[in-house]
Amino acid sequence: MTNQAIPLFFNPVAGRGRTGRRAASVSAILEANGIAHTAIASQEPGHLEALVLGAINDGQRKILVAGGDGSIHEAVNGILRSGHEVEFGVIPTGTGNDFAKACSIPLSWEDAATLLADRISSGSPGRQIDAGRCNERFFANGAGIGFDAKVSRISHSINLPIGDLVYLLAVFRGIWDGIATPHVSLRFGDERFEGALTLASFSNGPWVGGMFHIAPMAKNDDGLLDLVYAKAVTRRRIMSLLPKIMQGTHLDAPEVDWKAIRKCELTADAPVPSHLDGEIQPLQTQFSIEVLSGALRLL
Repeated sequence: MTNQAIPLFFNPVAGRGRTGRRAASVSAILEANGIAHTAIASQEPGHLEALVLGAINDGQRKILVAGGDGSIHEAVNGILRSGHEVEFGVIPTGTGNDFAKACSIPLSWEDAATLLADRISSGSPGRQIDAGRCNERFFANGAGIGFDAKVSRISHSINLPIGDLVYLLAVFRGIWDGIATPHVSLRFGDERFEGALTLASFSNGPWVGGMFHIAPMAKNDDGLLDLVYAKAVTRRRIMSLLPKIMQGTHLDAPEVDWKAIRKCELTADAPVPSHLDGEIQPLQTQFSIEVLSGALRLL
């Protein structure tokens, strides 16, 4: 049993409201397993990150997060901005839960909460995993530039209760709207790509959007990011590639390249959309992306 209250941060609207509806049940599981904690709800975008940073600055070195990839994104930015070593536990209650999949966390939130409580009670140490940095922001699972960022933006505007299928619907809407292929320069190691690009994905974990196996070889404890980039493709070609991306068999397509990297510089001729862990970023032309090996400690 642990006697020190651990903050449990959650965004009530995460998972299209599921997190708010399940927060009391998550607390009940933790309490039943002897985990003293304090549930803390965020109120707006960016608030969870500020709450996490404040708690760490006040001396907390262990935190819990119930939510989806967006909540984990904010928590990780709060942790890494603090400069302190902090152990954090995740209870997946989001839509895609890509980070949870990458970390082999049970996707059943009840099972995840029970397992997490057991690890805390037994004093199990956190395991080191990698994070990524894109310009001045951090990411836990992945960063994307181009079409996948457009899909992330569209998915946030869809309020239908259809789970992971929201991302598939967003893909179809994105294709219908048209596919931008900006001219970019990619530099990683001793290699370089210049030309029209549909997307560039920098993966710490293998999944994006809940159902797209974008980087099947990615591991978030190997000190590497997996860069998957696709040259200019048509709407019809994206439709034919889509089943392959869902199955993780797209890497042999002639338009697709893959490299394991530690750092990459991307420059676009015009401002392009991007996302970090599915969270939309301001339009930019310059991206400096790198892996932060062993930067996080996951309970």
